[in-house]
Amino acid sequence: MAATDSRESSVSVTCPTCDHSVPQNRGSKRIICPKCGNFYDRDSAVDELRQIRRVNREKQSPNGIKDRDEDKDKSGGTLSSIANFFQNLGPSRKTKTPGSQPRSDSEASSHLSESSTKGSSTELPPINQSQTPTGKRTPSYNVNGPLSPRAAEKEKSIPKGDNQRVNTWAQQADSNISQITASANNNKLVYPVRTKTVEQLKEDVLLAKESGNWKVVQDFYATTFESFLEINATFKRDPSKEYKTVEEPGLKFELVHMVYEILLKMPQEIQKVVLKSVINSLLKDKRPHTKDDLRAYLVLLQNPQFENFSTYVIFAHLLRQIAALTDHDHHFLVHWMKGLKKQVFQKIIKRLQNFISIRLFPPKPQDLPPMAKCTWWIPSATKVLALLNAANNLTSPTIVQYTEFYNPTLDHLDLMAEYYTWQNPSSCAGFSFCQYPFILSINAKRTVLQRDSEQQMIIMARRSLVAKVQRRQMPDVGMLFLNLTVRRSHLVSDSLNEIARKQHDLKKKLKVTFAGEPGLDMGGLTKEWFLLLIRQIFHSDYGMFTYDKRAGVHWFSSAQCESYQEFNLVGVLMGLAVYNSIILDIHFPPCCFKKLLSPAVVPYNNPQAMVGVSTMSLEDLKTVQADVAYGLQDLLDYDGDVEEDFGLSFQVSVTEFGLVKTIDLKPNGSNIPVTTENRKEYVHLYVDWILNKSVYHQFQAFYHGFHSVCASNALIMLRPQEVEMLVCGNPILDMNELRKVTTYDGYSPQDQVVKNFWEVVLALPNDLQKRLLLFTTGSDRIPVGGMSEMTFKISRVGGTDLLPMSHTCFNMLVLPAYKSKKTMKQKLIHAIQNAEGFGLE
Repeated sequence: MAATDSRESSVSVTCPTCDHSVPQNRGSKRIICPKCGNFYDRDSAVDELRQIRRVNREKQSPNGIKDRDEDKDKSGGTLSSIANFFQNLGPSRKTKTPGSQPRSDSEASSHLSESSTKGSSTELPPINQSQTPTGKRTPSYNVNGPLSPRAAEKEKSIPKGDNQRVNTWAQQADSNISQITASANNNKLVYPVRTKTVEQLKEDVLLAKESGNWKVVQDFYATTFESFLEINATFKRDPSKEYKTVEEPGLKFELVHMVYEILLKMPQEIQKVVLKSVINSLLKDKRPHTKDDLRAYLVLLQNPQFENFSTYVIFAHLLRQIAALTDHDHHFLVHWMKGLKKQVFQKIIKRLQNFISIRLFPPKPQDLPPMAKCTWWIPSATKVLALLNAANNLTSPTIVQYTEFYNPTLDHLDLMAEYYTWQNPSSCAGFSFCQYPFILSINAKRTVLQRDSEQQMIIMARRSLVAKVQRRQMPDVGMLFLNLTVRRSHLVSDSLNEIARKQHDLKKKLKVTFAGEPGLDMGGLTKEWFLLLIRQIFHSDYGMFTYDKRAGVHWFSSAQCESYQEFNLVGVLMGLAVYNSIILDIHFPPCCFKKLLSPAVVPYNNPQAMVGVSTMSLEDLKTVQADVAYGLQDLLDYDGDVEEDFGLSFQVSVTEFGLVKTIDLKPNGSNIPVTTENRKEYVHLYVDWILNKSVYHQFQAFYHGFHSVCASNALIMLRPQEVEMLVCGNPILDMNELRKVTTYDGYSPQDQVVKNFWEVVLALPNDLQKRLLLFTTGSDRIPVGGMSEMTFKISRVGGTDLLPMSHTCFNMLVLPAYKSKKTMKQKLIHAIQNAEGFGLE
């Protein structure tokens, strides 16, 4: 494992798990791999602690040992001492003196606190509880304090012949302790007997508070967490059952919750004991893992002590072990996690997010081991978070919103470096957050997508420049953009022709010119072109899309067409909007965006590949054709004779251009009646036909149009809901947020005219607020990150008889200084309700 040379001052040590090699000084002994976190030699952790204790004993005389209370005061509390004990294993690797004995944990902790400035490590030390010859744990503080009046009265009420509860706490605790044994006949595991209930634990804690005697509580916590077997003995509902199914973990979750809730209110000495026991249980990690081990991991993940960054070294090792489990074990954990209560589920997510954030940007770097020694921390935490995300996705509705998995801290990373690491694993091997896109916020994904788009724009512009030079033509600024010139009177046909003619320029920056108008496009004309084109294409008279009033969405018309070019145009429009950071007023159902990512990357060089087809459910149909969906739901719920009362067959009827057509949902469907037994199949085929098969060619053209512009591996990171937000913007309209980012030219926020303006705007109904936004910015939608990302300016102009004006290119409102609020409201509403066009025709 080590390559040595007597003439060299250092050696190279290779991890037996991941083959990662690191140099180290001769004479020292590395315990844990800085890359994967696995131990080189598990026994070396034991030797390390013993060496530390021996050095500490040599430095301190018996008279130098201070009282525990005094030591606790100076070290900042017992929990602080244990944090130092876990984190600051000294760098000393001296030869152990034969016959030396380990000192007490408090002495080792004291010594390690003093040597914390010399170095830190991430190894887990074994914790040896101080024990009497009979195996009873000796508490480090007085556990035989005077009884409270209530406890004394309780003691008197117990018959002398019984085991008196108050005076025999230790005996009761120890009577439950048994060794791990196996039957000689069948090798079946025998669990220790643990019968503690929630009520008993509460009573123990209450008596301990009254008497000041915490021994029974301390022994319960120390025993419960000292091994995975003990965790199962305490929290497993029935130790005689194996609980080997994904549906049932077999845990007393109520007891788990109460144990942890009480723990946070316990003296720090007991919290320290729990952390020591957890370390011991993690050091006993063995492979292959049993279902009991998985149960223990699920219990330990809920420990609220891991919210304190002083326990992060232990937490990191727990996460490493969970992340290193097999796929089969992960499968069980995922299904068990989905059974957690929402509050518990959220706390684990938050705990992992804080762990990642603090490791990336520690407020006090000196309190954590150096990043170089724990590069495996963040990957381990992210992988465990991925298990929770998978569990969340398995439930319907989900336990928490997918946005709760976002970590906004990651927005401050070099996101493109993360993206390139993910895209180039051969040259940039290593962990990347892009491998786990659920943790990246929509803002982070938008940044990656936009920067990737910008770089593709630059590449296309460079190619155009090279082509011009090769043809010996004079380069011009226009070659760097996708320039579209359209007439308002022929908006759709002109747009189709321009886009078809400039297919190779779609990845350039878009600029629009309206024929016969003097406007120079600085962004406002592009917004207006999108708005007018979308409004015309989605009009019911145009026939491309149908509108369901109950669902409030558009859907593709199933009518057959000679050409699907216009559907391709709609896809291009959506792609250009995302590519150019334009928000569109499109009302597609959520399943449309799911289909748009099926697959997220267009199959390479395979025009026959099926695209835009996704597994759909009745819930998806409710967002498209609500009345049809509820009718099918009634069919599924019907208690009578389905065949006799409904008289349905495996057919669907559609109306096209005034004619009714019937289509078989399966071969010979007209002769197959729908019965109680096959009605689920009928509903499944009906939903699939409406959302997939009937509109396949329309959606195929739409899909290819969108991906012709937005083709990027960054799309793989997006959820359908995130694509919808990138296209349609944030649905939350808050004018108070817009007010906060507004700047003024000729006015100040204290002017009465400005105060009147905002009072009028805030009192307007939602539709008029959207019209104001459209009037001033060219779009009635707001950016993904909300109005705080917008720029908005109010400029003063003379002449109170004028209407308000706007410069949509610069998000500027030109506002005359009206003398009254009433005049302000009349002029403003008149302007925003009668605004379209640019300049004079």
